[in-house]
Amino acid sequence: MSERGPATAASRDSSPASPPVPTASTPLKAARRTSLLVTFVLGGLTALPPLSMDMYLPALPQVTDALNSPAATIQLTLTACLAGMAMGQLVIGPMSDKWGRRRPLLIGMLVYVLATAICALAPTAELLIAFRLLQGLAGAAAIVIARAVVRDLYDGEEMARFFSTLMLISGAAPIIAPLIGGQVLRFADWRGVFVVLTVVGAALTLLVWRALGETLPPERRHTGGVGSALRTMRGLLGDRVFAGYTLTGGFAFAALFSYISASPFVIQEIYGASPQAFSLLFGLNSVGLILVGQINGKLLVGRVSLDKVLAVGLAVVTVAAVALLLMSTGVFGKVGLTPIAAALFVLMSAMGVVLPNTNAQALMRTPHAAGSASALLGTTSFLVGAIASPLVGIAGEDTAVPMALVQLVCAVLALSAFFGLCRPWQSTPATSGPTGV
Repeated sequence: MSERGPATAASRDSSPASPPVPTASTPLKAARRTSLLVTFVLGGLTALPPLSMDMYLPALPQVTDALNSPAATIQLTLTACLAGMAMGQLVIGPMSDKWGRRRPLLIGMLVYVLATAICALAPTAELLIAFRLLQGLAGAAAIVIARAVVRDLYDGEEMARFFSTLMLISGAAPIIAPLIGGQVLRFADWRGVFVVLTVVGAALTLLVWRALGETLPPERRHTGGVGSALRTMRGLLGDRVFAGYTLTGGFAFAALFSYISASPFVIQEIYGASPQAFSLLFGLNSVGLILVGQINGKLLVGRVSLDKVLAVGLAVVTVAAVALLLMSTGVFGKVGLTPIAAALFVLMSAMGVVLPNTNAQALMRTPHAAGSASALLGTTSFLVGAIASPLVGIAGEDTAVPMALVQLVCAVLALSAFFGLCRPWQSTPATSGPTGV
């Protein structure tokens, strides 16, 4: 792998290969004039994956009983959605570099709404898994294009700040979603959750259509076909540092998703919490993620290097995973819900610096192919998360050990990728400023 990225931060401003700066007449400038609304739309798009996952979490035990399937099979409904989002990003990201951001996004959102409505009617676990896969494939447009739009609008430290700002919106989704899901289950069965998701998806599609303009003008689009897209991705993966940040974020996301996948059974089945209590605990953890994300964006970015903050965040995730494993294996004797919940809170909160900073550091190196780079970031995270998901239930519903073990392995792999590939002590800090908002 090469030591330098396709376009390093230090050389972006002077590189003749850099895309031309849009003029005031481009849709990009119009988007900046409505930046508050654009922020809200982008936050909604990045919130769609956690909405799709987390609103459904309190219903997992009920789905297991209603469809007469084992827990491991029902967890595959999460894996299918996650795998779909991973594969969809790999296709939609390069499409957005060629055709712009708006058209692929609207098509993806329309298909997402249709697939979600069909999920509400699925009579068997197998069909539910299939339609969750389609839901993920279409929903991938939201997250991959949202990241690419951020790269269109921002650069340097301002991009890291904006990703942290997005957490204020997208981070609220894990808080609200389980609460909504738990309340829906008081008045309807698990199918009602998908009805609500259908309405949310339709509303977001309408908002995108009305409020989000095109941010990639024609002169900055790629003109090649599939072969060109593959060569671009190969070049991105050939950049050691970009690959390092991609893997670091992917393994960190897998640690997060192992919690998302296993916590409904750990909290409700092992520790006896109600769906509503689980929703409150899940929401509290998401509050921690949001608060740390805002500390990162408002206080740390610009004062402490992103790599230093990222290293501390990864270390905290690892320590929290070690504590969970020790508690779940009985090293400290029989522990109750409170210590487990405290360790999960620390792990989730640390993601508030890990996830935005890995995204920002990776995308800083790829101004010429933001859609493809965003696709690789998202695909890696979602694929690794999809692999981790079924592993947390491999020993059944009566132990939290698999969850804690998967989290620890993922945290160690994230640290290894960061120090082994990114080699932050060798990196030249990014100096380019924002492209304007």
